[in-house]
Amino acid sequence: MLTQGEDVEAHALKERGWSISAIARHLDRDRKTVRSYLNGDRQPGVRVTAVLDPLADFEVYIQARFADDPHLWATSLFVEVTALGYARSYPTFVRQLRQRALRPHCEACRGVKGRDTIEIVHPPGEEIQWDWFERRRAPWGGTAYVLLGTLPHSSRTRGVLAESLDQAHLIEAMDAVMRRLGGTARVWRTDRLATVIVPGSRHVQPSFAPVAKHYGAIVEPCPPRRGNRKGAVEAAVRFTCGRWWRTMTATSPEEAQLSLDRFLAGAGDARERRTATGVRTTVGALGDAEPLLALPAGAFPATIEVTRVVAANATVAFRGNRYAVPPGLTDASVQLRHRLGSPTVEIHSPAGGLLAEHRLAPAGAGSIVRSAEQHAALERVVLSAFTTDRPCDRKANRPPGPDAINEAARLLGNEGRAVVVDLAAYATLVEGSAS
Repeated sequence: MLTQGEDVEAHALKERGWSISAIARHLDRDRKTVRSYLNGDRQPGVRVTAVLDPLADFEVYIQARFADDPHLWATSLFVEVTALGYARSYPTFVRQLRQRALRPHCEACRGVKGRDTIEIVHPPGEEIQWDWFERRRAPWGGTAYVLLGTLPHSSRTRGVLAESLDQAHLIEAMDAVMRRLGGTARVWRTDRLATVIVPGSRHVQPSFAPVAKHYGAIVEPCPPRRGNRKGAVEAAVRFTCGRWWRTMTATSPEEAQLSLDRFLAGAGDARERRTATGVRTTVGALGDAEPLLALPAGAFPATIEVTRVVAANATVAFRGNRYAVPPGLTDASVQLRHRLGSPTVEIHSPAGGLLAEHRLAPAGAGSIVRSAEQHAALERVVLSAFTTDRPCDRKANRPPGPDAINEAARLLGNEGRAVVVDLAAYATLVEGSAS
């Protein structure tokens, strides 16, 4: 808005030949404002009345439609109000709906959004929250499955990479996470994992109940569609994905596990926290003070089963090492079985027959585990395939032989017969035509 003096000055400058842009720069005003005063559209000292709200006339109708259907699409509602005389664009319509908060909140659909929340108090050592996160296109190929376990009181988190999401791999990963945490809490909080909870219920899977009993824990599933009850590990997933996974340089699962351990014990435990009295501390200090239950000497004896393809050197890969099988199985699929707590790994044929049994090498050691008998058998097979014969001469002249010529003639029939010219008959023919 221009003052009385600015309006008089603007008109005087206009009469002296100044352009609107020059006047606007001189008065430090917007060009559109200066133009409106010079054209007489606005008066100095008088504010322009606010533009009428284009949605005001339709608000009652919109509220009635949302009462009919709280989930009515805005596109459908826009078509209806446009037919009733609404003259603005769809983006304007949607913006006004949001600003006025005309759509009613639906508790069942929106979860925590739009309702009051409160921090859940977790006593020290009371609970571990579990959750998977998976990332496709891992640097080593395939999908990376990472199980995270978080102590919600301190936010201390530990994680383990697994090859699969099945129950045996879950049990192995949980045991490894708890040993990294230094113990287990009384309660295991999970979401509706089908390997832990019977789908559609709050009951623990019969096959998983002995696992919880082995560690002395109680499984508590989250209420349906209430993932915020497991918010500590959800935050840990976001933190780990954003800070570790996106910048990780590992090229194998074994390297990635070492990298994850260093990250969570370093940057993860160094995060700042405050106690209930406001004293500054860290995640690591709070985690060290949590009273956790002691773990059993060994993991729950679940059996890990994976399928592998036999390589040309009669070995199969398993956790950064290679284990031998009898020769003659190249490109065949075999099944490896490892019982948690056992120092061995068994290799079975697709029919279930035991092909070999080896002691486990340290994960990621790059070892080739092969018995003396297997080495000798493979050596015999390899050496028997050798020959001392001279290599064939690949540049020699070898035209088709009699057998090939006869077969070609048979295949061609009359067309394959050679043309024979009798010169005497030809001379007689020429003499006869001359006489």
